[in-house]
Amino acid sequence: MKRLFIYKGLELEANINGYATYELKVVEFEPEFAGKLNFYVSAADHLLKDDNDNPSIGLLVCKSKNETVVKWAFEGIDRPLGIATYELDEVLKKTLAEKLPSIEDIENAIEE
Repeated sequence: MKRLFIYKGLELEANINGYATYELKVVEFEPEFAGKLNFYVSAADHLLKDDNDNPSIGLLVCKSKNETVVKWAFEGIDRPLGIATYELDEVLKKTLAEKLPSIEDIENAIEE
């Protein structure tokens, strides 16, 4: 599988069937994200896709979403685009907490 990385965390993956664009946002969904994702899919279709590939798809993953805002933002866009949310689970939070210094450790380091 070939991979092509593009600025701002956009990743395009080539495979036998076509291309997929992915974007991860650490904030709540905003309507302009739909336009950006549509642009990225258009770019993949124009720059990478050939006649043997299926249409490119786009997936946006963000912290949270309002269903009505998402519906209105994607209305009229006929490309295969999707949106999903993520949630840090307790295992990941615990793992991160174990690897990061505590506030007290940081304060002590600054005082030294």
